[in-house]
Amino acid sequence: MPIKIGIIGKTNTGKTTFFNSATLSSSEISTYPFTTKKPESATTHAITLCVHPEFKVVDNPKNSKCIDGWRYIPIELIDLPGLIKDAWQGKGLGNQFLSVAAQSDALLHVVDVSGGIDSSGKIAESGAGDPISDFADIEEELIMWYLKILEGNRDKVTKAIHAGADKIVAITDLYRGIGVNDYHVKDALRAAGVEDTEFEDIDFKESKKFATILRKISKPTLIVANKIDVDGADKNFARLRERYNDTIVLPASADSELSLRRAEQKGLIKYSPGSEQFDIIQPDELSAKQKGALDFITKEIMGEYMRTGVQFAINVTVFKLLKMNAVYPVADEERLSDRKGNVLPDLVLLKDGATVSDLAKEVHTDLIKGLLYAKDIRYNLRLPTTYQLRDRDVISLVSASKKSH
Repeated sequence: MPIKIGIIGKTNTGKTTFFNSATLSSSEISTYPFTTKKPESATTHAITLCVHPEFKVVDNPKNSKCIDGWRYIPIELIDLPGLIKDAWQGKGLGNQFLSVAAQSDALLHVVDVSGGIDSSGKIAESGAGDPISDFADIEEELIMWYLKILEGNRDKVTKAIHAGADKIVAITDLYRGIGVNDYHVKDALRAAGVEDTEFEDIDFKESKKFATILRKISKPTLIVANKIDVDGADKNFARLRERYNDTIVLPASADSELSLRRAEQKGLIKYSPGSEQFDIIQPDELSAKQKGALDFITKEIMGEYMRTGVQFAINVTVFKLLKMNAVYPVADEERLSDRKGNVLPDLVLLKDGATVSDLAKEVHTDLIKGLLYAKDIRYNLRLPTTYQLRDRDVISLVSASKKSH
């Protein structure tokens, strides 16, 4: 299953523009509140350097694409309706939003860093709004939602513990449907200082601290400081980074990225997502307005921030926040192919710390049963099943049936 990344934030922050620029979708973009009335899902890509040049082979990818030496790995991106105050109580589109956000592996929190929306998400004069408060408002909704799940089920947890259930398991059972695991709960209980406290003795203040930590570790979040191209946005960007120094904050101009992607689609420019430059290949077909827009992007976006930030945000989320490594399983270690002759056919994203056994489960569920060892193709090393794989490993799996993958 592909990684799922949810886009959250107040209305009018540019969430849908970000979504469209990353997926080349055509979801409605407007300045009136709640343009996005239901979650929209589409495919984008995390991009990493392919290993085929290193091994001097021509690859033939199946589950991903290779363009100019870069691997494009499919990722599911979900554009969620904007939140309003008290969404955790079901107001607005709160319940729908939260249920979908729960299925995401990570979240991109898009804020209007120009301060161009008021506290309710309506368009305001640039600089009138406060992106720090906007971020805090949405965070509070998510935390209260996590808290509600716990506080609303205290009797259930207490009964389970009295019946012999482990405290961590009993609490985790409340959150399993939103992708929370035992180790998330264990770490959150420890960080909240209530790991050894009897469940009935955890008070509301401690409960909220636990919910705050659990939300953060179970749904890693990156702040996208969108509309960085607007005058004055740079000051708010600096404030955001200073205030939330424990969170990755990246500058972005989703509008610029969408312009570049559309121009590239029309054959007017040559541009790869995330690139620090683009080449105009049809200058005579550009209108004066288009030329002005491209000049602006060159000077004000790429000149100041190197890139539009959209693709970079996706890459950072996958490889830094979620700590994924790109691993290439092959069956034929000489040709680096599968049994059908496809060279470097698959790229598997595995969490940092994943082992050879974990890779075997991803390749084929039956393979783990007879798994003997793996071979590191790059260094010609035999690896035990407990070996922790690293980014860009090219691996051949050897099973008892003498079949390798």
